[in-house]
Amino acid sequence: MNQKPVVGITIGDINGIGPELVIKTFSDDRIYKHITPVLYGASKALSHYKKILNADNFKYTLIKSFEHMSPKSLNIVSVWEDHVDVKIGESTDLAGEIAIKSLDAAVSDLKEKKIDLLVTAPVNKSNIKDSDGSIFTGQTEYIAKKLGGDHSLMILYNEHLKVALTTTHLPIKHVAQNISEDVVYNKIRLFEKSLKKDFLIDKPKIAVLGLNPHAGDSGLIGDEEEKMIAPAVRKAKKDGVMVLGPLSADGFFGSGKLAKFDGVLAMYHDQGLIPLKMMGFGYGVNYTAGMQFVRTSPDHGTAYDIAGKNMADPSSFRMAIFEGIDILQRRKQFQNMTSNPVVKEAG
Repeated sequence: MNQKPVVGITIGDINGIGPELVIKTFSDDRIYKHITPVLYGASKALSHYKKILNADNFKYTLIKSFEHMSPKSLNIVSVWEDHVDVKIGESTDLAGEIAIKSLDAAVSDLKEKKIDLLVTAPVNKSNIKDSDGSIFTGQTEYIAKKLGGDHSLMILYNEHLKVALTTTHLPIKHVAQNISEDVVYNKIRLFEKSLKKDFLIDKPKIAVLGLNPHAGDSGLIGDEEEKMIAPAVRKAKKDGVMVLGPLSADGFFGSGKLAKFDGVLAMYHDQGLIPLKMMGFGYGVNYTAGMQFVRTSPDHGTAYDIAGKNMADPSSFRMAIFEGIDILQRRKQFQNMTSNPVVKEAG
C-alpha cells in the first residue's frame, strides 16, 4: 500500500478497559508511521481517562470531516456530545448507548469505504440494545448483519492456533439445534477460503471437531457427528478441501495433533477458545472472515475489574490493528497472484 490505511476504531464500553487500550496504543507516536487512526467515541470520556492515567503524551484531534484528518494524532469522530458520566468498572445503560452509537457510525463509514478496516474495542453485551430492538448477541454477529455478511465466520487466532467457530454466542442448550450438515459444510468452505485469501496458506489443512464427548463414540453419545458433521466433511473432501474429522476435541488438543493443521473448526465457543486462550491469552486476535470488509478485535472483554487502574495490557489491541493491516495486504497479494496465474507462470 502506498498510502497509510485509515483504521476505524470503536471506543467500546467506556467503563471498561477500552479507553485505556486506546490511550496506551496511541501514546506511542511510532504507530502513526503505519496508520491514520479514526476513533468513533466520546472525547470527554477519553479526557477523563487521560487524567487518571497521567497520559501526557496522548493527543487527539476532533474532526468533523475526513478531509481534516491529522496524520500524527488520533482522530476522533464524536458520537456523543452530551455529558458523559464515566463509572469505571460498572455496567451502565449510558455505556451501552455510546458503544452502539460508536459501532453504528464506524460500520457505516466502513461500508462507505471511508475507512479501510475496522477494529472494535470490547463491549458488554448485556447493556447494549440493538438498534432494531433485537437482542444484542455480539459485535461479530451485529457487524455481519449490518454489512450483509450472511455467511460470515468468526476466527480467533494467535501464533499457535487458528480456530473458527461453527456457532458463536449461543447457550450450550441451543448449540446442537443450530448445527446441520449445510452449516458445517459452509463453515468449512468459508474457513478454507479465508486461510487462502486472508492468510496466504496455499493448501490449508483443516481439522473439524466433533460436538459430543469422544466425537459421539460411534453414536453412543449423540448422533450429530454421524448425521451432520461427518457428511459435511466428506462433501468438502469431494470438493478438494484438505479436511479431517469429526475429531474428539479433548484428544485432539491433548495429543499434539494440532501442529499438523493450519486451522481448527470448533462446534461451539468454549470448545475452541479455551485451548486458544490457554496458549496465549491477551495475545490473540478476533477476525470476522467471509466479508468483503476487514474487521478485527482483541481477544478479551471489558475487564471491569482492572478498568481505570493502569493495568490493562494493550498487546492484543495492537495486534488487532496490525493484523487487520496485514490481512488487507495479504488480500491484495492474493488478488495479484490469482488474477491471471497463466500469464504470471509464463512470465
